[in-house]
Amino acid sequence: MEACYSQDKFNISSSRVTFLVIISFQAFAGMWINAFVVSVLCIGLVKKKTFNSNEKILLFLGCSRFWFLCFIWVYNFLEIIYPCFFNVHPIPELSAAFQSFFHSSNLWVSACLCIFYCIKIANFRYIFFIYLKAKIDRMVPWLLLGSVLLSLVISILSYNFIDQTDGNNSTKFGKFWKFDLRTDQQFFPLFFISGLEFATAFLAVNLSALPLLFSLWRHKRKMQTNSEKTLSMDANIKAIKSVLAFLVIYTINFTCLVLTLIYVTKNESHLVFLILAFQYAFPALHSLILIFSNPKLEKALLKTLHCVKGKVCMR
Repeated sequence: MEACYSQDKFNISSSRVTFLVIISFQAFAGMWINAFVVSVLCIGLVKKKTFNSNEKILLFLGCSRFWFLCFIWVYNFLEIIYPCFFNVHPIPELSAAFQSFFHSSNLWVSACLCIFYCIKIANFRYIFFIYLKAKIDRMVPWLLLGSVLLSLVISILSYNFIDQTDGNNSTKFGKFWKFDLRTDQQFFPLFFISGLEFATAFLAVNLSALPLLFSLWRHKRKMQTNSEKTLSMDANIKAIKSVLAFLVIYTINFTCLVLTLIYVTKNESHLVFLILAFQYAFPALHSLILIFSNPKLEKALLKTLHCVKGKVCMR
């Protein structure tokens, strides 16, 4: 094992080093952003002794993304610097299971947040929608529990798929520069399930974000017709921009996830490096959007940056 590690140190290509640098920057920036969100919410919990439904989802999402980025950085660091580490059973199986769990959790909790905003903010007169609006606060814990259970199921399936293959192929899972045709065929069921999951989450986000955008836009047009220039209208425009930004980056993330499933078997490592770089930027970018669309988080961030700037200037 030591000989393998020493050999690996001299077989690291410049593209992999560049990828590791990019991933490290994204991971640590995203971890800081999500740790900030979690800390602000926890401080608020100490003061208020309670969480509202929105804060529950944000707290869960922040924790999930923090550990997701932490694991992704450790995984890619070991895979690039010490690839022989993944030759030991059951490390390939566990790494695939953890990656699947965090990926799935990130997707579904983001979708839950979008669904919550749609039901809570949008204004439709349908009976079923009014019923959901009255019950959504009670449904939030169940939505989060469902996201965890679904992510757990996906991770167990990933573990079993990797465990059922021979040892040689199992160590190649996740190492997108070493796939062969036989591996591609063996992992097709796993790729199919992952693609179905990505498509379902993407559909849920679109079915929530688009009606929310329509409702916000209709409300904005109504205020413009009545010549209303109030803080409510500014907040409405800000909400529209936030939802649009989220929809755009979620679409990019979904596209990257699908492209990863397609090109992971094509031995085009440089293209997959680029796709993964865009994919791993999603947790940090979306969390930034959430911060600037939440007055409490935005105020805390500006206050923190002001304090940091003041200390730097004093030095």
